[in-house]
Amino acid sequence: QRVGCFSLVCDNPTEASKVESQMKLIARPMYSNPPLHGALLVSKILQDADLKQQWYQEVGVMAARIKDMRSLLRQNLEQLGSPHRWQHITDQIGMFCYTGMSGEMVDTLAASHSIYMTRNGRISMAGVNTKNVARLAEAVHAVTKDAKM
Repeated sequence: QRVGCFSLVCDNPTEASKVESQMKLIARPMYSNPPLHGALLVSKILQDADLKQQWYQEVGVMAARIKDMRSLLRQNLEQLGSPHRWQHITDQIGMFCYTGMSGEMVDTLAASHSIYMTRNGRISMAGVNTKNVARLAEAVHAVTKDAKM
């Protein structure tokens, strides 16, 4: 049974491509037949007052961390001297962030920096942490500094 998230960091685009193809082979059958285990687990947690309170606290910690990563990403981009306004990063809430980057910028980010997001510029903030936020900001800055957004 599965519950949760799987994240993976690769050293280069070639390795990432190989790993991605293998992960798709594993994931496809799982999505076509989702297990009941996760729903039962959530039901059990939400029906128990103590577990529910603990869950709310843990979700609060995760939300605060993502909010902090949004602030750090914006601060890093501004400190790098980006000519663009990045306020939208901290104005948004949730796990995903629309960066404002074009599909072509996203392609360059992937090809030149091995950083991946959807082609509409949406990135998962859950994957951003204190160890990679500066590198992410540097890569985004490199791709966007001379572009119109």
